[in-house]
Amino acid sequence: MRAYERLLKYVVVRTPSDENSESVPSSSCQFDLAHLLVQELKDLGVSDARVDEQCYVYAHIPATPGYEDKIKLGFIAHMDTVSDFCDHDIVPVVTENYDGKDFVLGASGRTISTNAFKHLPNLKGRTLITSDGTTILGADDKAGIAEIITMIQCLKEENISHGPLSVAFTPDEEIGTGASHFNVEEFGADYGYTLDGDTEGEIQFENFNACKADFEIEGVNVHPGSSKDTMVNASLVAMEINSMLPSGDTPRDTEGYEGFYHLVNMSGEVGHAELHYIVRDHDAATFEVRQQTLRHIEKLINEKWGKGTVKLTITQQYRNMSEIIAECMHLIENAKKACENAGVTPLVEAIRGGTDGSQLSFKGLPCPNLGTGGHGYHGPYEHITAEGMDAAAKVALELVKIYADKVKA
Repeated sequence: MRAYERLLKYVVVRTPSDENSESVPSSSCQFDLAHLLVQELKDLGVSDARVDEQCYVYAHIPATPGYEDKIKLGFIAHMDTVSDFCDHDIVPVVTENYDGKDFVLGASGRTISTNAFKHLPNLKGRTLITSDGTTILGADDKAGIAEIITMIQCLKEENISHGPLSVAFTPDEEIGTGASHFNVEEFGADYGYTLDGDTEGEIQFENFNACKADFEIEGVNVHPGSSKDTMVNASLVAMEINSMLPSGDTPRDTEGYEGFYHLVNMSGEVGHAELHYIVRDHDAATFEVRQQTLRHIEKLINEKWGKGTVKLTITQQYRNMSEIIAECMHLIENAKKACENAGVTPLVEAIRGGTDGSQLSFKGLPCPNLGTGGHGYHGPYEHITAEGMDAAAKVALELVKIYADKVKA
């Protein structure tokens, strides 16, 4: 079975995580996919595959006899999707021999355009997979799962020698807690790779430092006809706070290693308002400056409008894994070699985001990220190709072959 055929099975199992939930996993529907995956692994002969009570799937493939002393390599992908555009059944659409031009998404009124997605002409002739335009597709990150399981199938069918291998599928990556309850000891690998990137051939070991920043603003609501020098309109104060941030430091205006402040959502009335941001930067020192800027704004607003007008809460999310991977760059060099062996051009790029691997690296499991072949994640324009998935699965297989000759120093 090809990887994309597995993807078509997985995406119809809706698994949105819920950032407002306090349970683990954040949504019980993720168990539906977890149980399906455990059974698939067992059908492939991975006898110890299991899902724990927090919806983490773990499995191990013993080394080929004589290869027990080789590096223990692991592969990880996440089962959840974003909750946006995931409120009804997902209908995957397969289009063979795509013409590389603007692609109309069914009757949704949406089009994947070459103007917005410059890579589309490069996909000409491939088998394109999308949703019908009313939902996400779910290739983030069910494509990674499909590619890992396809790689395992190839190992079995082609009788490829390998060292000890570990596999895990995690919940709640999209809400930033996918690695929070990950059992590194049970996983049992020396090193890992997440398959959670975009274009096939991507190799990523530099990610954002990340935090959330939440402003709560308390206003003074009195009758507008007698509010002179008394009313403090919380919504206007919220607008003032946002105006104090650098106007060009938004996701739309930044690229590469440039960081940003991203206003995720806001609410407000005269008496109370809230602003919710995520803050990102690759450089640790600049990341700290961004947080100091937010604290300075809090101070200035309270001095102007009165003590207690605004409260800022900063919540740390993840750090740049590059400081960990720098000590084991063989993971990157061997990933490049695996791409070349698979006939794929390696693309070493910084992640303008984060993955489970960024947190796992700081938990003792160095874990860079690999591309899955997908594009346009987190919305109805998400798409992937069957050929891109084949290539990503082959890269993972080539990594297994490379590490079959490596003994941990």
